[in-house]
Amino acid sequence: MTHLSLLPGSVAVITGGASGIGLAAAKRFAQRGLRVCIADLEAERLAHGAEEVAALAARGKQDVFTFQADVSQPDSLVSLRDAVAQRFGGTDVLMNNAGIQPGSGVFGPAENWRRILEVNLYGVINGTQIFVPEMIARGRPGLVINTGSKQGITTPPGDPAYNVAKAGLKAFTEALQHELRNTDGCRLSAHLLIPGFVFTGLTRRGRVEKPAGAWTADQTADFMMERLDAGDFYILCPDNDVPRSLDEKRILWAAGDIVENRPPLSRWHPDFESAFNAFIKQPRR
Repeated sequence: MTHLSLLPGSVAVITGGASGIGLAAAKRFAQRGLRVCIADLEAERLAHGAEEVAALAARGKQDVFTFQADVSQPDSLVSLRDAVAQRFGGTDVLMNNAGIQPGSGVFGPAENWRRILEVNLYGVINGTQIFVPEMIARGRPGLVINTGSKQGITTPPGDPAYNVAKAGLKAFTEALQHELRNTDGCRLSAHLLIPGFVFTGLTRRGRVEKPAGAWTADQTADFMMERLDAGDFYILCPDNDVPRSLDEKRILWAAGDIVENRPPLSRWHPDFESAFNAFIKQPRR
């Protein structure tokens, strides 16, 4: 059943909406008859993105507009919220999607850590605190979709700042959903989008062709829409390499590090390689 906020005439705001998963989601919203605002940093990418979204919108360019915004700056998001209210009357669907991944190390540049946390974690907190109170006050059905990552759940080695930000985003979105469902008169729900391996500008890293194991942004957006209609909070996306069953095993093993008192990140510890391989072959209880 289609969610009530995903019906024609509703308004969707997508940060990081000029490319990748954000742009694919904006297109899906437009195809359903929503009016769409895509927010991003670069004017040229926004212009190209708006053309693609307008081509699918019921009234073309009348139903689409763009806004240059930096999610790490609260004042920028206040201006975005007010511009949407002036243009479309308010927001029904907020997709906190903006993200960066420049790479990081435990002892790497402090500036990388700050920027990743400012965009990937505080960008979501800022967007939620600035948009959601007014979304609640409108009394309309609504959605808050936060783009997380499997890296925020299993926290693999290699990019700790990104993992920390996405782990924090998961905890924040869980807290947000609890808050919304316990707020009198609130008709909003929060949802955590957990992409798999998706070939976008964020993950391209010099590659021209999509790796066989990766999904496209369009596939990810299609899966997101399907699971939003189903009411899922955790929108755990597969890809061409990893089915949901394997994701579930990896997540359970990561939680088991605490319960079983194993070393952290034991999945990548040579002493536990055999045990992990045996675990993923076991049927789910």
